[in-house]
Amino acid sequence: MIVFIMQKATRFLHLMLNVFPRRHLIAASVVSCCLLILVAYPVSDAKANKQVSEQLSIPIDLPALETSPLIEVEPALRWIEHSVGSGDSLSTLFSRAKLSALDVYKVTSSKDGKLLRNLFPGESFRFGINQSGKLAELHYIQSRLLSRVYSLEGDSYTSELRELEPDTLLSYREGIIKDSLYLSGQQASLPDKVIMELANIFAWDIDFVFDIREGDSFSILFEEKYLNGEMFAVGDIIAASFTNRGKTYDAVRYTDASGRSSYYTPEGLSMRKAFLRAPLDIFRISSGFNLRRKHPIHKMIKAHRGVDYAAPRGTPVFSAGDGKVIAAGYSKANGNYVFVQHGQTYVTKYLHLNKKKVRKGQTVKQRQTIGTVGSTGYATGPHLHYEFLVNGVHRNPRTVKLPQANPISANELAAFKLATTPVLIQLAQSGTAVELAQLQQPTGPQTDTANAN
Repeated sequence: MIVFIMQKATRFLHLMLNVFPRRHLIAASVVSCCLLILVAYPVSDAKANKQVSEQLSIPIDLPALETSPLIEVEPALRWIEHSVGSGDSLSTLFSRAKLSALDVYKVTSSKDGKLLRNLFPGESFRFGINQSGKLAELHYIQSRLLSRVYSLEGDSYTSELRELEPDTLLSYREGIIKDSLYLSGQQASLPDKVIMELANIFAWDIDFVFDIREGDSFSILFEEKYLNGEMFAVGDIIAASFTNRGKTYDAVRYTDASGRSSYYTPEGLSMRKAFLRAPLDIFRISSGFNLRRKHPIHKMIKAHRGVDYAAPRGTPVFSAGDGKVIAAGYSKANGNYVFVQHGQTYVTKYLHLNKKKVRKGQTVKQRQTIGTVGSTGYATGPHLHYEFLVNGVHRNPRTVKLPQANPISANELAAFKLATTPVLIQLAQSGTAVELAQLQQPTGPQTDTANAN
C-alpha cells in the first residue's frame, strides 16, 4: 500500500515538473515548506498565527485575546486668573471669566460658599474651566499661605481649605543712629514694618523726635518667614535693645498663659506704660534731630509749658494714654484743641490742631487718633503743642516720671524667665559676634613685611 502511494506521488511530481513553468514550481515549493514548518512546529502565539495567515492568505481560527482596560486621562483645565480690586464682587469676577450668574449661585450655595461673599482687594481667584466650558475648579487665594479650593463633583461643589506653614528663622540686625531712626534703620536693611515696631516698643521710654542723638544704637532679633526657600514676609521682633544717651533699654516678647503677647523688660516689667513719650506719628516727621526752637510769634522758648513738635500738616496726633476728653474746641490762641483727663492725676493738652477727631465727653484709648497737626491759633507753621499736667502743674512731657509698668504675675515669672532668657542671650551673643567680626577686618592697606626692606 505504501509502495503504491509512493508511486502515485512520484508520478504526480513528475507531471508537475513537466506541465508547470519553473517559477510556479518554485512558488509551490516555498508554500509546501511553510506548510511543513507549521505542521512540525505549531505556533501558540496568536499574533504570529495571524501574521502567517495574512501572508499565506489561509484562514486560521484564532482565540480571542484578553485586553486590558484603557486608563482615561482627564483633559487639562484651562485656567483664568483675576485679582480682586476695589469695589469688585464675586459676580464681577465671574463675569470677567465669562461665567454665568448660575455658576455664581452653584458655588455660593455649596458648603463654605458663604465665605466668598466678603472679598478684599489683593485677594485673587483662579478659574479652572474644563473642555465643556464648565467651572471645574475655583481657587480662592486669600494669601500666599491660605487658599480655599472649590471642586465640581457631579452637579455641586465641594470645598477644601489649603493652608501652608512657612519656615520661620530669626534674623539679627544692628545700627547706629546718624540722622533719624527711620534712615538708620533703612541703612541697617530693616523693613519699614520692623522699624516702626521697634519705635513702638520703646515709645513709652524714649521720645524719638527729641531724645535720640547721633551715636545712639539699637540691636534686634526678628522673625523672617520663608516659603519654598524664598523670604516673603517679616514677623515680630523677638528681642530688642536700644541705647539712648548712654542708657540701654532692653525688651523681649513673651506670650503669657492666656495667649496674650506683649513686650517686657528682662525683669518682667511691661514696656507698655500709662503714657507715650511722644503723642504723634513720628514717621510722618521728615526732620532728623529737632533742636529747641523759639515760638514763631512770641520769639521765646516755652519748654516749661510744653513741647512743640514741628510736623507736616495732617500728621496724626495720638492720645498719650487712656482717658476721657474734657474739652474739645477752638480759641484764638490755641486754635483747635483737645484736652484729655487721665484718672484724677493727669491731664494732657493738644493745641493748634488742623482737625479734631473726638468730642467732649468721649472716652479714648492710648494711641487713638484724636486730631491732626495744623497751624490754627497763634502759629505760623504746622506743629503740635503738647502739654502734660500732674495735679494741675505743668511738667516736661519728655522727662516727667511716668507710672510704673505692670509686671508679670508672680505665678508666671518662672515660665517667663525660662522662655525669655535664651532669647536675650542670643541677642547679646549676636552683637558680640558682629563686633568681633568687625575687629578682625583690616582697617587699612596691609604691608607685606616679608618683602619689606
